[in-house]
Order: sequence, then C-alpha cells, then structure tokens
Amino acid sequence: MDKIEYPIQIGELARRLGITTRTIRYYEEIGLMGQTERLGGGTRTYQKSDVLRLKFILKLKEMGITLKEMQELADNFDTSNQDFTRITPTLLEILDRHIGTIDQKIANLSSLRQEIVGYRQRILDILNGETEPVR
Repeated sequence: MDKIEYPIQIGELARRLGITTRTIRYYEEIGLMGQTERLGGGTRTYQKSDVLRLKFILKLKEMGITLKEMQELADNFDTSNQDFTRITPTLLEILDRHIGTIDQKIANLSSLRQEIVGYRQRILDILNGETEPVR
C-alpha cells in the first residue's frame, strides 16, 4: 500500500484496503472501530490510528478470529491509553484456541488423506487385476 495522507475518506480507505465501505461502516456499527470524524457533508474520515485498527481487524479476520472474539478484544483494549496488559492475555487465549482448532483440522485432513491414498491404491490394484473387486 502506498503512503496514505491523513485524514483519509472512507471510499479511498476501502479502495486501498480492498474492502467495501459497507464493511468499514459495519465494523463501526458493532463497535470494533471507534468514533470517526465527519466532514461537513457527513463523509467519514479516518486518522492513522483508525487505519491501524482496521488493518488489525482485517488481520484477525484473515486468521479466522470471529467477530465475537474481536468484540471481546475490543472490550479489553482502550485505544486511548494503549493498555496492552489487558488485551494480550485475551488475545493469546483466543489465538491458542485457534491453534488447537487448526491442529485438529490438520489431523483430520491427514487422516482423510491416508484414507484417500488407500482407496486410490485399492482402485489401482483392482484395475491391474491384483485384487478382486468387493461385491
């Protein structure tokens, strides 16, 4: 992303981040974003701290963190005093849960892969006349 000049309007911010203005407004509505500044015509504008928070939200979403979990993080983080002692344990707990979920998915996929490889081999054996088809 090229250098952003602040304040930045909602349309330009959405375009640069590859999301819709509706997404940004929704994050505001549910309390993930703080209050934004408005221009005379009501157009939303964002400062650097707003953009950093939005990028953090998008990164969490990319990692599979739910909106409910993000809300929990937002409730534990005061942007005005940047108190990381309250958000860090909650964030670590959420990340640990996701690591466990990912590990379980990997184990399930590995098991599925082994089953598919075995099934494929049985099909090849049947095609090569090495085994009788199951009837």
